[in-house]
Amino acid sequence: MKLTLRARLMLIYTGLFLVAGVLLLALTYALFSNQLSRDHRVIIQGKYLSPPSGTSAPSADKVPTKELYVMNSAGDVLTGPDAEQVMEEQNARVKAAATKTLLTQGSIALVIVGGLAAGFGWLVAGRVLAPLHRVTDTAKRIATAPAAGRGLHERIALKGPDDEVKNLADAFDTMVERLDHSFDGQRRFVANASHELRTPLTLGRALVEVAMHRKTASDDVRQLGETLLEINARHEQLIGGLLLLADSEKQVTATYPVNLADVITHVTAQLTPEAETAGVTVTTEPGDAPTTGDALLLERLVHNLVENGIRHNLSDGGWVHVVSRTAGGRVEVEVSNSGPSIPPYEVEGLFKPFHRLADDRLVGAKGAGLGLSIVQSVAQAHDGSVSAKPRDVGGLAIIVSLPVDPG
Repeated sequence: MKLTLRARLMLIYTGLFLVAGVLLLALTYALFSNQLSRDHRVIIQGKYLSPPSGTSAPSADKVPTKELYVMNSAGDVLTGPDAEQVMEEQNARVKAAATKTLLTQGSIALVIVGGLAAGFGWLVAGRVLAPLHRVTDTAKRIATAPAAGRGLHERIALKGPDDEVKNLADAFDTMVERLDHSFDGQRRFVANASHELRTPLTLGRALVEVAMHRKTASDDVRQLGETLLEINARHEQLIGGLLLLADSEKQVTATYPVNLADVITHVTAQLTPEAETAGVTVTTEPGDAPTTGDALLLERLVHNLVENGIRHNLSDGGWVHVVSRTAGGRVEVEVSNSGPSIPPYEVEGLFKPFHRLADDRLVGAKGAGLGLSIVQSVAQAHDGSVSAKPRDVGGLAIIVSLPVDPG
């Protein structure tokens, strides 16, 4: 017969209570015996069946009477009412001693035994409930994983009797396993779909370019080709972003030392032509910021931040400022830019895929709506965080915080 957790707890605490009661009884008995066995003169009570010496023997036709004799603490032999009074006093003293022992020393014994029982009960309850703590700790680690889908590889794998706690742990493992398979399938689908879509897009771009560069191509055909190439480029950018987003959500296993100061210098040099075309000035403060991670993903993180600042800026006189630094055991990259005013309640949504401030999904839209989503995924894959704050005069300030490289 399988004992439930409730029955096991009942048996354990019942046993502890019985053991505590036996100990309390034994201690009370020992204390009471000690109180009575102290060095006192004992009053002796007896009944003489024959009269003391010097008295005449009773006649044969009379039955001798039994008279009470007691000896008090002074050694005097008392009879009659005096003996009765001494016995009453002795009974009162014994009763008072017993009451004192039970009320005072028994209370002390009760407190001691109760404390011991509570301590053992705490230890036993902790041992019995330890599997529940494992379930809770595993759930917390999964819930605090840097990104959705990470940490789902953890299992409780509880060993022990087949009771309610083990059933709970097994059900939790089954649920997490199914979620893990679901997230893996989603990532594989995005990666496979993106790879499969690249081939027709590449083929379509080649056909359009061939048609545009024919000698017989009219101006209308060339103009249509340019429009189609622009659409095709946006689709390629979208697919590339999906692939990068799928890769960035994976756990980073191979890490190498990377200094973010070198990364922002390299990225801003790459994006300077685009910034000049857009009329945006890019300035940098490449402070020492050593960290560890995937160099390509970290470069993409900074690239998306700077590119986002350039594209979502003022049409005239805009600027982007990029800073790297070490602060409080962390390294930070801050990218701030001028631009239109952003409501504070819209900031959190900027990190969601395909989210834009305006519902603009036309060909002329700036980017595919994945830039900041990739930034957040890359940062979380490196045990980092991203925060954004709208500037009072317009624009945005984004700070990425990553662990510092102790080496």
